[in-house]
Formats: sequence, structure tokens, C-alpha cells
Amino acid sequence: MTDLYPVSRALLSVSDKTGLVELGQALAAHGVELLSTGGTAKALRDAGLEVRDVADVTGFPEMMDGRVKTLHPVVHGGLLALRDDDKHVEAMDKHNINAIDLVVVNLYPFEETVAKGAGYAEVIENIDIGGPAMIRSAAKNHGFVNVIVDVQDYAAVITELKENDGQTHYALRQRLAQTAYARTAAYDAAVSSWMAEQVKETPRRRTFGGTLAQTLRYGENPHQRAAFYTDGSDRPGVATATQHQGKELSYNNINDTDAAFELVSEFDPAQGPACAIIKHANPCGVARGTSMVDAYTRAFDCDRTSAFGGIIALNQTLDAETADAISAIFTEVVIAPGATAEAMEIFSKKKNLRLLTTNGLADPSVASLTYRQVSGGYLVQDKDVGRITLDDLKVVTKRQPTDQELSDLMFAWTVAKHVKSNAIIYVKDGATVGVGAGQMSRVDSTRIAARKALDMAEAMGLPAPLTQGSVVASDAFFPFADGLITAAEAGATALIQPGGSMRDDEVIAAADEAGLAMLFTNMRHFRH
Repeated sequence: MTDLYPVSRALLSVSDKTGLVELGQALAAHGVELLSTGGTAKALRDAGLEVRDVADVTGFPEMMDGRVKTLHPVVHGGLLALRDDDKHVEAMDKHNINAIDLVVVNLYPFEETVAKGAGYAEVIENIDIGGPAMIRSAAKNHGFVNVIVDVQDYAAVITELKENDGQTHYALRQRLAQTAYARTAAYDAAVSSWMAEQVKETPRRRTFGGTLAQTLRYGENPHQRAAFYTDGSDRPGVATATQHQGKELSYNNINDTDAAFELVSEFDPAQGPACAIIKHANPCGVARGTSMVDAYTRAFDCDRTSAFGGIIALNQTLDAETADAISAIFTEVVIAPGATAEAMEIFSKKKNLRLLTTNGLADPSVASLTYRQVSGGYLVQDKDVGRITLDDLKVVTKRQPTDQELSDLMFAWTVAKHVKSNAIIYVKDGATVGVGAGQMSRVDSTRIAARKALDMAEAMGLPAPLTQGSVVASDAFFPFADGLITAAEAGATALIQPGGSMRDDEVIAAADEAGLAMLFTNMRHFRH
């Protein structure tokens, strides 16, 4: 395989003109002939560069609104010909095909067109055909041809040409080819995913794509390699947030911060401040408050021990008073829609604390897909955007809930969606007071949550745990009455659960006997 190979002819056709002129000038400085089309050719000519139109090379004008301009044997022959194969060289001579040694293409902005909510016809028009074809041709022939699909690779190519008298190394061409194939794969993944939404059927094949945002120090553990990829969405969250201070986020930081922000985004800031504290992807405290610092303090008081080294998410702007309260303990990450200058000044003294701002909350009602790898395949499902209203609830006990219980039950149910199954959440006055997560038995989750509340009462010097007079949410039905009885013994007065167990009658009877109010939602929130 030839290592150094010269660049004599380049074809440039880009929608993103960033850095285009500088690249064109660098190529021209090495005597490279420039071929181009449309707006790209104009931008290069406006910069004083000599450019030859692709139409002059192919002998065919652009036609069909630009759909057909580079789909021609003269173009693809110039890209695909093996320079060291006599038959290929003979075919080039016979058909007047000149080699093309560099292709610079970034594709029609399909993802951006979808993101802005364009209509069907406009989205279809932004599916690039000629670009991917040229990219794949050039990438296949990377033994001789360079292909650039990302603006950030311009500098590497310019440097190679400068250091090697107009030539590039095979290693660079190979790396550029890998990047090119990944780009066309991600592009096709975006198109196919959008089409799947339009036809509203489960597609025979699923593809996913992403862009590297960060090479992580390691994964969940130091012996695991990891990286963070974004999907191009502008949805507020950890992927689009601005980091103001602190070292790079780790794999676990990103995972936990996402969990925290998705949870706190459930609470409309117009209805008051809310705070969620996350540890190992599970909430250890969630609360509403009369102020942001009040919401934080009430969330913190649910489980002060677990909150140490946790992730804090706020649904309103971080203010100085809240920043001061948070600074009293070690916290890994704080994420909020915004932060005041005073709050940022307070946090600046905590060098290891990462502060992220998102300029908004995530819309919890927007549907998307979640997927995870299993041995030999992937599991794909709709994101859990299920929500209930008061009209969806069915009171199944003799006692009706009070207004305060009903408010707390709805709050607890919202939190339950974000707690790993089996999930049990005790809530009192708009704040979690006990969380049981991820246990193999639902009654164990109920006991653990109550025990945590008892431990906090002792630590805070309270006469009784805050589960006294609380309500309980269960993410799935109680299969037996034991979990409900345990909650009642901890002081719960009302429960919310999906219902649907073969023993519902037994559980309802136990609730009636204990004087509890219980509501069925007919919706489950498993989170594994």
C-alpha cells in the first residue's frame, strides 16, 4: 500500500462554508486543481481562487433542482480508480477520466431540517444523495483518495500537505475514511429513524448514530474504556448544557446528571421551585419548596448520608442562598436552567464542583427511543413519557384521600417513574421522606425506605420519622398485602399504585382494615 500520495485534484461541495476559503487557499498553494459546484464554487471564486465547475468536467449541467450534478462516471471513476492498476489507468485514459485525490463534502442539513419541525416535503428534499455517494467512493479508495466530511479535519489535512510537500500519509487517509463511513452511517440512521416515525410501524432494521462529544477517562470502572456521543438534538439536558467550572464529567457523572435533570424537569417551574438529588442514578431526595433553597433543604433532609457526593438538579435558576447551602457538603454536579453571578461566585471556591446550566428544562412529554445492548442484539422501546391526571385515578378503598394526600400522591407517583424497580417512595408535604429502590422484593423496598426515614429522624433529633402521616407510591402493583402493611406500620395513610394483581382484593381489604386510602392508576412505571 502506498504511504505518501500526492493531492493533485480536489472536489469541494459543502453546505457548511466554515473554513472553506482557508482550505481552498491551502490546496491552491500546493497547485491542487479545484472542482466545485453551486454555492461552494461561488464562495471560492469570491475569495479569488480559480475553480472549475463540475458541470464542465462531466459535460452535463446541474439538473432537476440540483438533484443530479455529481452522479456521473467521470466523477466516480476519478474517485474509484486504482492508480496502481494498469486496467484502471487504461480505462481512465480511454474515457477521459482524471483522478480526484480529495473530496470535501458535508451533507445536506437533514437533521437540522427535522429538528426545526419542517414539513414532509422539505425534509425529503434535504436527503442528500450525491454527497454520500461521493463520500463512500472516496472512502473505499482511501489507498489513494482523501475524504473530509467534518470541518474539524481541515487543519489535519492542511498540516499534512504542508509537511509532506502536497502529499498525505496512508494513516491519515485511513482515519478520514473511517470518519466518513461513520458520518454516512449516522446520516442514514437519522433518515431511517425519521422515516420509521412517518410510517408508524416497527422497522425491520434499526440504526443509531451519534457524534463524539467527549472521550471519557474511563467507564463505570477504571478498566473500562468509554466515550460520550450526542445525537444532534437541541433538547435541554446534560448533552447540551454549558459547564462553567470543574473537571470533565465522568461516565457516571453524565449518567447520574441525566437522571437528575430528567426527574426535575417533571416539575413545572411556574408551579414553584423543585430539587432532585441523585446518587447512582436513583433519587435520594426530591422536594418542592417555597424557595429554591427550601426545596433543596427538604430534598436533602430525605437522606443526608446518600446526598453526600451526589448530583443536584434544580428546576429554576440557582441563586446565591441555594448555592451557599449546597456548598456545605461535597457535591459532584449541580445542573440548573441558569445560575446567578452571585451563585457562580460562591461555587467558584469549590474547584471540584461541576456547575452546568441548560437554559431551560427538558420537555418530559416529548417521545423518543431508549435502547440498550444485550448479548447478540439491542432492546429498543419508547421512552416512558406516561403521565396521569386526577381523572385517571380510581379510589378503590372505602376512605377517600384528603386534598393534601392527593397532592402528595401525585408528587410521589411522578418521582416513582424515575426510581429503579422495585420502587417505593414515601412523600409528605411535597417532599420525599423515604426512597426504596432496586430491590428484588417490593416489601424489601418498602422496609428499606422506612428504615432510612427512621435513621434520618434519629440523626436530625426528630421525635418520629417523617413517614408518619406520609403517602406511598409503588411503581408496580403490590403482589401481596405485606408491602402495604409495612407502609402502614411506618405511618403511611394513603397509597398510589397501578393495580392489576391477582390479589388486588386482598390488598384492598388490608388497606380498608388499616384505614388507608388507596388509588389505582392503571399505569406501571418499571425502570430497570
